[in-house]
Amino acid sequence: MTSTTLSLTLAALAALSTGAAIAQSNMPDAKAASAKERCYGVSMAGKNDCAAGPGTTCAGTSKVDYQGNAWKYVPTGTCTTIKTPNGMGSLQPIKS
Repeated sequence: MTSTTLSLTLAALAALSTGAAIAQSNMPDAKAASAKERCYGVSMAGKNDCAAGPGTTCAGTSKVDYQGNAWKYVPTGTCTTIKTPNGMGSLQPIKS
């Protein structure tokens, strides 16, 4: 093999292994994901993680603070201890 071919081969292998390492590091940790729960009625307007009701799409679409059908991820076990002006956070959507 010529030195040019060998250099190109080594560069390609380095790029592939770097890409694989980056992809591995971007995968969500299952343990970290399970340490969160959806908490309804605690997000500020436009700061929800998802589910903001009819006429909205998803994240960042809640229209008012503490919207009952919009949720935010919070650490598991903390949702129902979060105080808002409308009461406590809920694990289920809050009907208006």
